[in-house]
Amino acid sequence: MEARLNLFENPVAGKFMKYLMAANKPIADSGLPEATQELVKLRASQINGCGFCTDMHFKDAVAAGEEVTRLNLVAAWGEATVFTDAERAALALVEEGTRIADAAGGVPDDTWQQAVKHYDEAQLSALVMLIALINTYNRINVITQQPAGHYQPGMFG
Repeated sequence: MEARLNLFENPVAGKFMKYLMAANKPIADSGLPEATQELVKLRASQINGCGFCTDMHFKDAVAAGEEVTRLNLVAAWGEATVFTDAERAALALVEEGTRIADAAGGVPDDTWQQAVKHYDEAQLSALVMLIALINTYNRINVITQQPAGHYQPGMFG
């Protein structure tokens, strides 16, 4: 498969991608655990069918020391026993926030309340922004058919 657009050589796309990459800085600095961030990015990417991002975030999580068993169970997190209650709350929020068109009325109050139990306001803000950001990346990569499988941790940073 060949990508429909080169997102870094195209002047408009390249500039936009740099802004998106910069948007991650306040999320990374928020205190939201890095492991949670990678689980959220991986789950949204799976839901959206973004092979490029699924590959990237799996490999980045492994490089950061995440257990492969946990990563393999992200797609079935609701039945898995390897996630903390806080991680489960984040995974529920990314699930509902990514499938927003499928849920009349958006994210249910009980999903939000579970997240509130485990994250402070800065972390909640980061979690919401992260869900929005990864969904943006997923959509760009799926629309432009970015090929998956060749990502190496750190290649964009």
